[in-house]
Amino acid sequence: MATKVPLLDLTPQLENLRDEIGRAVARVVESQHFILGPEVRSFEEEIAAFVGTRHAVGCASGTDALILSLAALGVGPGDEVITTPFSFFATASCAVKVGATPRFADIDPGTFNLSPEAVEAAVTPRTAAILPVHLFGQCCAMDALLAVAERARIPVVEDACQALSATYRRGTTGDPAQAGSMGDVGCYSFFPSKNLGGFGDGGLIATSDDSLARELRALRVHGETERYHHRVVGWNSRLDALQAAVLRVKLPHLAAWSRARARNAAEYDRLFTEAGLVGAERIRLPERDPRAGHIFNQYTIRARERDALTAHLTESEIGWGIYYPVPLHLQECFRYLGYREGDFPEAERASREALSLPVYPELAPSQLEQVVGTIADFYRATG
Repeated sequence: MATKVPLLDLTPQLENLRDEIGRAVARVVESQHFILGPEVRSFEEEIAAFVGTRHAVGCASGTDALILSLAALGVGPGDEVITTPFSFFATASCAVKVGATPRFADIDPGTFNLSPEAVEAAVTPRTAAILPVHLFGQCCAMDALLAVAERARIPVVEDACQALSATYRRGTTGDPAQAGSMGDVGCYSFFPSKNLGGFGDGGLIATSDDSLARELRALRVHGETERYHHRVVGWNSRLDALQAAVLRVKLPHLAAWSRARARNAAEYDRLFTEAGLVGAERIRLPERDPRAGHIFNQYTIRARERDALTAHLTESEIGWGIYYPVPLHLQECFRYLGYREGDFPEAERASREALSLPVYPELAPSQLEQVVGTIADFYRATG
């Protein structure tokens, strides 16, 4: 008998960790250190060790992590930030929030990530930062992007908000580097739906640059370097201790959760192929860069007749998500940038075809089979 398959269900994760999380929350309540403090410092140290950077700076959200990073790098009015038009809104809005201008470059049609060739073509004398997004849990082609940045002497801000624990093997023999550890700074989000999610908003910035870390720590507390002394105007963007405590409980489980997502993705690949949906070009499976360790924050296919398919999935009580139906260069608020439909054809095509399916770690094999079977039924009916 068919059952509901939600796009994401966090209940099993909570049940497995309920007692430990309860003790962590009680520890914070008893300490009365609710904002920053020792709990946040410990979490920052643990994340820095996990991703392999010297510093980690907690903040209020992934969006703030991007804004603070650009500000710390001195990006501001008159500058341009090159990024992707196929991403969450904050990827571009962070540039606007520091007074800079987003400048878009098209994506690779296989991975959905920024095309290094398109980025290089977009560099101008005003380019002050390159902001690649490790979309859906897979790292960008960082060797090529970092080479572009090095030639142009431009800093790189990695948007790793969907990719904590994803890896990328640099060079031909190098060890895998963690997402967010390869650029000047790496930005993370702990929104509840992320692979490492809190019980509310939260973010973090990783860097191995000592001076950038000092600047970031000042900027998150109104630019304060000592109590009531402000060298610059900053933000109120602090990670609270309750979120840090929850995340500290979850962090040791992250690698296992990421492996479970990858197993589910591989099973989807097998089931879709055996159902004859791939060879018939009804769907296109997620493409893996062989140098990237994909963690599948989302399992995102390309689907023919996507909108009709999603209606069928809804009727069958199968969860789904569309990221992102309106590319950033066509958003109303960015009309002043002068972009037109057709400027970034791969991003626009992805916005019409991309469809994300349930992939969270606790999915049962029967649920994966149900998702694929429901999609196969749709295409059999439509021909």
